[in-house]
Amino acid sequence: MTKKGKDGANEPSSKAKGSSLVEESKKKALFSTSSLHGCHSSQKLSKIHGSGPETEDVSESSSGSEEDEEQPEHRPESLTDLPSEYWQIQKIVKYLKGGNQTATVIALCSMRDFNLAQESCQLAIRDVGGLEVLINLLDTEEIKCKIGSLKILKEISSNSQIRRAIADLGGLQTMVEILDSSDKDLKSLAAETVANVAKFRRARRTVRQHGGIKRLVELLHCVPDSAALSEQQEKDIEVARCGALALWSCSRSTRNKEAIRRAGGIPLLARLLKSPHENMLIPVVGTLQECASEKSYRIAIQAEGLIEDLVKNLNSGNHELQMHCASAIFKCAEDKKTRDFVRQYEGLQPLVGLLKVSENKQLLAAATGAIWKCSISLENVEKFQEYNALEMLVGLLTDQPEEVLINVVGALGECARNPPNRATVRKCGGIQPLVGLLTGINPALLVNVTRAVGACAVDLENMAIIDNLDGVRLLWSLLKNPNPDVQANAAWAVCPCIKNAKDAGEMVRSFVGGLELIVNLLKSTNKEVLASVCAAIANIAKDEENLAVITDHGVVPMLAKLANTADDKLRRHLAEAIAQCCMWGTNRVSFGEAGAVAPLVGYLRSSDASVHQATAEALFQLSKDPNNCITMHENGVVKLLLGMIGSSDEVLQEAAAGCVANIRRLALANEKARYN
Repeated sequence: MTKKGKDGANEPSSKAKGSSLVEESKKKALFSTSSLHGCHSSQKLSKIHGSGPETEDVSESSSGSEEDEEQPEHRPESLTDLPSEYWQIQKIVKYLKGGNQTATVIALCSMRDFNLAQESCQLAIRDVGGLEVLINLLDTEEIKCKIGSLKILKEISSNSQIRRAIADLGGLQTMVEILDSSDKDLKSLAAETVANVAKFRRARRTVRQHGGIKRLVELLHCVPDSAALSEQQEKDIEVARCGALALWSCSRSTRNKEAIRRAGGIPLLARLLKSPHENMLIPVVGTLQECASEKSYRIAIQAEGLIEDLVKNLNSGNHELQMHCASAIFKCAEDKKTRDFVRQYEGLQPLVGLLKVSENKQLLAAATGAIWKCSISLENVEKFQEYNALEMLVGLLTDQPEEVLINVVGALGECARNPPNRATVRKCGGIQPLVGLLTGINPALLVNVTRAVGACAVDLENMAIIDNLDGVRLLWSLLKNPNPDVQANAAWAVCPCIKNAKDAGEMVRSFVGGLELIVNLLKSTNKEVLASVCAAIANIAKDEENLAVITDHGVVPMLAKLANTADDKLRRHLAEAIAQCCMWGTNRVSFGEAGAVAPLVGYLRSSDASVHQATAEALFQLSKDPNNCITMHENGVVKLLLGMIGSSDEVLQEAAAGCVANIRRLALANEKARYN
């Protein structure tokens, strides 16, 4: 008995497929199974695995999880441990090797009757040379044989070892050529198999180098937008869906992302994003969210108006689609325009709604990531307050994977810039779990949690809780972390803690070796670390005892050494630190001797008003030494300061006027001495 398959081939009934062929092979074929296993398996393993380590293009960067390492193969201890399917598949492969077209099609149908998702069946096909035969069939002129072969390759390529073997045998090159076929079933199967195989770097490169990216983009052209489809239109949809699947796999390579863009993939993906077909949307959004790591794509996604479609699909009932849409927003929301678009298209509330799906950790990670990036804009933070997002985020601070925690803490850190939200975090019990996360080791998590704790510490009540939980000591210990981003954020967080602690001077002195540690960080080459440490020193130096200690540790020459910087952020905090350090002993004289005065005068030419204020205060303190006044005058400080005396900033006014007054006072004294 036979039945007609989708591809038009006559397929044996399910009961007869495997068993009849095996029985026939017992009568007609006498060959040694043990010999076949020993020969083909060892030869094939040598061909697939014995070519040495792969040489990867170092510039072929990628994102997401990788399969760059060969997965260990768990093989049976002996031939007797092999399942019966293993030997049956061996016999079927013989018919593939030597049969005519009809026998080949029947053998392919029989092979598909096995559970090809089972590893033993997958490896059996490989071990007895079945992969070479299947790949060779792709070069024939027989459509049925090609379709049958691709259906099997599509199934078994879910195995990482099979994927690599297909790539080693040149299967990808042949599949890429099939993408030019006029047969839609063939194109769909070839593209979907490419999608499975291109899970590792070398395979993705092979697809690009053999013109596969351009061909896959071409597959996206043939998609109608209507929901009611004819049979041919359904095939068109399937071709485009499989093309998008393959592009999704390939887009994990930076070079492939650029190749997709150059081939005109973005407008085609944009069109597909409006499709009413959910199974189409998932690979399309998956490709877009993968590519959104590149700035050129983020700009294009904005320009094509795709944010509205991504927001629309957040309301889908499909968790996978929602996850990819949220992930795309997460990556694109680095840009302010995107954050504004998400708010304008009412995407913030659906994102908050996804926090309720706490059992789906991938979806939760994507949603919290999108909320984090969207909360960079204060207008969005106000909306999140309306939707009670903070209460839900605080509830996610425990018993969550690190990927979720990083995003949750990042969002809380951004939201805590608004004073009411600091109180909300405290009232919801969020301070204790935040402080607890300071003991972690994940750098990305530590960067976000230090920022969040620092933002919360601006509130006096929060600071009292942080202090009781020994949070400041934990922050200080993170200054030893080898990661400069962690160091910088820990130093920034220390600043509000020192400002708001009841007895900040005593607290800082209680940290054994703490002052020496922070002064030594001035040797860092990272500008963000230097700026944050200068800000911390400006706060530490407000306590006279601590200022004396850091002076002994050589803070003055180290600060002076940084004076020749063009970075405005560092300039501002360096000037603040110098101004405070001038309050002890002969420090202001030492700054002059170390050559810090002349560079500071140059800061007044900056376009940053906050730099002007800090610099004027530092110059005012330094101008209390006559030699510093002479240096300032020689560098044209008076003309610069005179303009600032009329500033609307009262602090700047006073500091500028005070500095000019000290210089003028010295000039008058010199004149008086000359005439006397």
